[in-house]
Amino acid sequence: MRLLTDKQHAYLISIAEGRTTNEIAKMINDKFSLVITSRQIRNYKKNHGLKSNISTTFKKGSIPANKGKKGLYNVGGNRTSFKPGQKARNYKPIGSERTDRDGYVLIKVQDDGPWHKRWRLKHTVVWEEVNGPVPNSHCLIFLDQDKQNISLDNLQLITRSQLARLNQNNLISDDPDITKTGIIMAEIYSKIGERKKSHEANYGSSDC
Repeated sequence: MRLLTDKQHAYLISIAEGRTTNEIAKMINDKFSLVITSRQIRNYKKNHGLKSNISTTFKKGSIPANKGKKGLYNVGGNRTSFKPGQKARNYKPIGSERTDRDGYVLIKVQDDGPWHKRWRLKHTVVWEEVNGPVPNSHCLIFLDQDKQNISLDNLQLITRSQLARLNQNNLISDDPDITKTGIIMAEIYSKIGERKKSHEANYGSSDC
C-alpha cells in the first residue's frame, strides 16, 4: 500500500526544500488530516530519492545551543536537565514489586546501593522477617513449585545438598505434600551416600 497519493506526493515535493523531516510530516498531516510519522516520511524520501538539501554540518564560528549548560542537553536547556536529588522518571518507591525473567517476584527494599541490594527476592524477604537470615549453606524452595505463591506455608528451608538430591531424583512436585515427602527421601539418600563414602574410606571398595 502506498504511503502517499499522487497529490500528496506532489505536495511533499513542493515543500521538501529546506525543511526537516519533522516539519514535512507535520505539514502533510495538517493539510491532509493524516497521522504519518517523521520516520515514515524519512523512509519515503529515501525510497523516492527526495532530499531537503539541509546542511547538518556544524559551521565554524557557530555557537552550540548547549554551550555553558551542564548535564544532558534537551530543548529548553537546563530547565529539563537532571538535577541533584531529583528522582528519575522510572524511579520505583520502596515496596514496589516486579517479576524477573525466571518468574521470581522481586521487591524493592532500599533506594541506595547496588541493584542486588535494592531489589531482593520477595519470598526470601518474607521468610527472613519471621525466621532470620537464610544460612549460606541453605536455600528456600516453593513446595508447590509456584513462584508466585509467596506464603510461609509454601516455603521450605533446605540444605543445598538436599536440593541437589531433590533435582537428581525428581522429587519436587506441584503437590506440597509430595514435595515434603521428597525432602525426607532426599535426606535419606544423603545419609546413605555419606555412610557409603565413610565405609569406602575406612575399608576400601568392596568391588572384586
